[in-house]
Formats: sequence, C-alpha cells, structure tokens
Amino acid sequence: VRLIDQDPWECLVSFICSSNNNIPRITKMLAAIRREFGKPLLTVGDETHYSFPSMLEMKETATDGILREKCGLGYRSKYILETLRILDDLGGEAYLQEELRHLQDPIIVQEKLCQFCGVGPKVADCVALFSLRQDGAIPVDVHVWNIARRDYDADNELEDVKSITPRVYKTVGDLFRNRFQIKPGWAHSLLFVAELPSFRAVLPQDIVQEMEDFREEEQLRKQAMKKNKVVSKKVSK
Repeated sequence: VRLIDQDPWECLVSFICSSNNNIPRITKMLAAIRREFGKPLLTVGDETHYSFPSMLEMKETATDGILREKCGLGYRSKYILETLRILDDLGGEAYLQEELRHLQDPIIVQEKLCQFCGVGPKVADCVALFSLRQDGAIPVDVHVWNIARRDYDADNELEDVKSITPRVYKTVGDLFRNRFQIKPGWAHSLLFVAELPSFRAVLPQDIVQEMEDFREEEQLRKQAMKKNKVVSKKVSK
C-alpha cells in the first residue's frame, strides 16, 4: 500500500470523475481526457501514451460536447467545466500547488476544495490526502465509518448513527486523528485496504475473525432496526 503524491490538478479531475463510478470506467475516462487534451509522450507498439493536460490546456479546448461524447463523462462534464472556471478565477493550478498544499489544517483544506463543482467532503479529503500532502485528511465512507465504530469509538459516539451526516463525518475523522497522532491519513488508507477481501490472506487470523464477528453483529443490528421500523409503522396505524 502506497500513498501517492499526485499532481493536484490531475488528482482533482480524477476524483470528480469518480462520482458514482467504478475503477475500469474511471480509468477509461481519464485515458480519454489525456488523449483528447494532452500531449503524446511515447508510442509502444500500437498504443500511444499521453500526458495529463494542464488546467490551461483543458481551459482552451475542453467543451461539454467533447467531455460528454468523446471522454464519456456524462453529467460530470459540467462539473469539470465549472471547476475549470472557478480554479481559473482563484489563480489557476498555483492555488492548489502553492496555497492549499501549505495549509496546516486539513479541515480548512477540505472546506476550500468543496467550493469546486462536484466536490463533497470525501472527494475533497481524497484530493487533500493524495496530492496536497494533508496527512490529517480522512476520507470517510461506510467502510471507514465501520472501522471507526468497531475499533476506535470507545465512547460509543457512533453507536446509534444511521447515516454519515456532516457531524458524523467529522467525528469519524477525529477518531482517526486522535488515535493516530502522526500521519493519520496514512493509517486510514492502510486500514481501509486491509478490509478488502483480496487482502484477507495476509492478515492474522484473529484479525480476520474479529472482522467476521463484527460483520455478523452488523447484520443482526440492521435486521433488528428494520424489524423495529416495521413494528413502529404498524403501531402508528
């Protein structure tokens, strides 16, 4: 598992493309963006590899039609075009590379990234962690929420939580930041990957068993919640 230090502009575009998407399709979109707006770097056999276009290169040539039809972005096309406009108003790529990279508070960086179209807290934290050297950024989804509940929520702050609200999102991030004082974002990424089925074989058996026990408890908890909801509806009638 490695944390990359990606170009911020490329990272921002990549995670905007990740909205409601899967890895093969995201990969295809980004390859198309390189092909349409980047510069050819080298050709191996029949395949030509392209650079990722700069913000200015995309600003000069990107249109809704090209992004939708040739790059397959669909509704995300408007997100990219609006983000181009906002970033240009803020000073271009220098805003990401020089201003945001040097901020010390990951929460402030998250807030500033959320001003871009198509960027919510999770995408903002992914961009911050993987390209802006914000080691305290914690991207939170349901898997990370469950890790926090299972392993770090000693005060049971998340016990009765039903969804990831802004307050819950921050609580989960704070649990990781309080538990891992140095580079909590790195710890988050390692723990996230450890939950993937493909990594089970390299984990200690007692850890795997703990994961399975928690998964079963979660299923029972959800079944009980669903049953209580049905009963409540019947009583209200």
